[in-house]
Amino acid sequence: MSLSYVLVVNGPVYGRQSSLTAFRFAKALIEKGHTLTRVFFYQDGVSNASSLTVPANDEFDLVAAWQSLSNESGVELETCVAAALRRGQVSEEEAKQHALTSSNMADSFSQAGLGALSEALLTADRVIQF
Repeated sequence: MSLSYVLVVNGPVYGRQSSLTAFRFAKALIEKGHTLTRVFFYQDGVSNASSLTVPANDEFDLVAAWQSLSNESGVELETCVAAALRRGQVSEEEAKQHALTSSNMADSFSQAGLGALSEALLTADRVIQF
């Protein structure tokens, strides 16, 4: 039986294990034939979308891994716009709206409100929070 999943990631891209665990869980879901429709990054999890993250050469590049997952599987990667702006994570659209000189949202990520998360929660079979 195949189920549809939504993941909510609250942990930062580095410094805690939750984001890496969420990524590994996402990969396992897809490999087992389940559908992962969306990963919603909330609170400190919005740092997973930073284009300015540069891990050491011998470290796993989690931002690039999320991007590859999205590109290969069509999984939507969304950050909470309010949480992101509070933490200096800015999309091109938000940079223009707030007259900022640049953005730092990595490709394959987008910003959305909690309404988008609510809609996803209503349509998924399972929601897992990390």
